[in-house]
Amino acid sequence: MSEGRDSGFGIRESEVQPHAEVLRADGLAKTYAEGKLRTPVFDGLHLDVAAGETVAIVGASGAGKSTLLHLLGGLDTPTAGEVYVAGQKMSALSDAARGALRNRALGFIYQFHHLLPEFTALENVMLPVLLNGTTVPDASSRAKSLLEAVGLGHRLEHKPGELSGGERQRAAVARALVNRPACVLGDEPTGNLDEKTAATVFELMLELNRAERTSLVMVTHDRRLARRLDRVLELHEGRLRELPADEV
Repeated sequence: MSEGRDSGFGIRESEVQPHAEVLRADGLAKTYAEGKLRTPVFDGLHLDVAAGETVAIVGASGAGKSTLLHLLGGLDTPTAGEVYVAGQKMSALSDAARGALRNRALGFIYQFHHLLPEFTALENVMLPVLLNGTTVPDASSRAKSLLEAVGLGHRLEHKPGELSGGERQRAAVARALVNRPACVLGDEPTGNLDEKTAATVFELMLELNRAERTSLVMVTHDRRLARRLDRVLELHEGRLRELPADEV
């Protein structure tokens, strides 16, 4: 098997089957209950994401976009339906196995970076690899290569409080990709940044998506960013609808 070509970031592009399914939601439903009150968010929702594909999910505030992302990432449990990650049914796994799969196959980027304040940028990015059982030297090497790729090679020993907002979010992008996940889930990953910094971080996410052949599912309110992705889906009244280009 070929080792792949250099992406220009100093990272080898992986050889992934371009149409392999990496994430699937089948008949997904979520209803919140408080006493006798039942609040359905969606019911019977379906989604398929192919390897290397980029998907934007848009919709009004309160439509359930973040809830959907949490279900896809195994951070919440659906009321009904199934989520499959890298071909594995999440509900069939123990809590420990589900956590291991999530760490290995998925990356997460949030609106707020969620870096650990007591750790350096390098340590924050190393952590998911260490949890995956990688040795410290190998974890450090992988983390350094990604931090250099996102322009933070000179910030390895800086803690989050010593980084700008854009730098913190770039470190979060590196952390999301460090385990070479099948798919990255982004919940408004540029929503807390100014327009110029948001554009820079978004371009970086797309470049690394191409370099690493990692799928990207991103919740966003920014239609200008959404239309840059392969598909745009609107979550409305509990259903996902693919938007044609003239509606994005």
